[in-house]
Amino acid sequence: MYQLYGHQNSGAAAIEAALELCEIAYRFIDVELSTEAAHALEKLNPLKQIPTLQLPDGSLLTESAAILIHLGLTFPESNLLPKDPGERDQAIRGMAFIVSNCYAAIGIIDYPERWLAVADQATQENLMAGARARLHWSWEVFADQFSGELYLGDETPGALDVLAAVITRWAGSREHLRSARPGFFAWLERIDRHPTLAPVFARHWPS
Repeated sequence: MYQLYGHQNSGAAAIEAALELCEIAYRFIDVELSTEAAHALEKLNPLKQIPTLQLPDGSLLTESAAILIHLGLTFPESNLLPKDPGERDQAIRGMAFIVSNCYAAIGIIDYPERWLAVADQATQENLMAGARARLHWSWEVFADQFSGELYLGDETPGALDVLAAVITRWAGSREHLRSARPGFFAWLERIDRHPTLAPVFARHWPS
């Protein structure tokens, strides 16, 4: 059985959503609910990063894009990755864009002190403001460049869809996109309502 280490309101939601789309058994281990779970994660992944996915054979995968690609290749019937090679290349490119530009900026916003030799309050706030502006601009670029690769409502959502739907939930991105890219914002809401994904998102972001 797959074992997914994460916690509520985290990037693990994208992997949980993908596991649901694959229709395979898995166990979600919330590392914030017990010290035992947190220690288990640290043993598996010294960086204590989530999501961390333990495969049925005991091997490990980290990094959201890598996990999603693994699931898409291992369970092709899930349609996490497009079958057409050109479309698949673009989906992988889109995931790499999100991880390198959007996920990375969120890491700076959440933990500015990690990126500063002298982490005084004013400098931290300046760094966070710059990272947030860059994040929101990066989502505008994503919306402009990858809208042709996204789920349209009459097909199965893919890995790129679930990753974007999760990562846009942080640092005011959804609020920014509502006005800056309303078409993309409407697409995100459509993903939120997908019958397989909605229960996962509800567990991570209860209303």
